[in-house]
Order: sequence, then structure tokens, then C-alpha cells
Amino acid sequence: MNLSKKKELAKRTLGIGKDRIIFVESRLEDIKEAITKQDIRDLMKDGAIVIREIGGRKKIRKKSNRGPGNIRKGRRVVKRGYIIMTRKLRKHVAELKKSGEMTNETFRDIRKKIRNKVFRSKAHLREHLGEIKK
Repeated sequence: MNLSKKKELAKRTLGIGKDRIIFVESRLEDIKEAITKQDIRDLMKDGAIVIREIGGRKKIRKKSNRGPGNIRKGRRVVKRGYIIMTRKLRKHVAELKKSGEMTNETFRDIRKKIRNKVFRSKAHLREHLGEIKK
């Protein structure tokens, strides 16, 4: 007995794939007589039509790799932090040069390092300058 049309009707009614629909062997006569979507729904409720569970990896949700420790900052936030730090360090270095504590050569070298984000903070810059003076 060819029940492919009934399977197609069940597929459209239940909104699942053909492969997941299983007709119970003992109830094939009832299934053969079903002609409407409501008949299919009733047969499913009675247990004549069984839906197979989804197998494999589709059932497993895709894991996101952005946990609380992996939140990325926006470009603007990062750039703003860079600008603030750079201005602070350049101002400090300019004051040192003006007061005569720094040579022109050292000044140029430090300015390049500031541009390349070598220093994390003003304290880090001071520590580096202390090592140079020794």
C-alpha cells in the first residue's frame, strides 16, 4: 500500500520532514482513510502517527565563545583611551624637557615609544625614565 501522499500531507500538517514521520503498522487502514489535515492531527493524537526525534548534532545548540571574560571593546572606546594616555604622556615628557631634565635625543626616543604604546601608564613611563638616568 502506497502511503506517500499521506506522508506528504502529514509533513505539511505537522511542519516536519518526511523522514521523521512514522506510521504505526497496525493502524495503516485508519491512516489510509485520512484525507484532511484534521484527520492527520487526530491520528497523531491517537498514536497512529509517531514523530521521530531529531538525532545527531543539530540538537546541540551552537556555543557562543563570547563569555563575560571575552567581551570586546568597540573601536571608539579603545581609540579614546589611546588618545587620553598619549596626550598625558606627551605633556609629561614636554614638561621634563622644558625643565632641562631630558635631552633632545631622549625626548625624541620617548616620543616614538609613546606613539607605539610601549608605556601602560604615566607611572610606567617614570619607571622607564628612572632606569635611563641610572
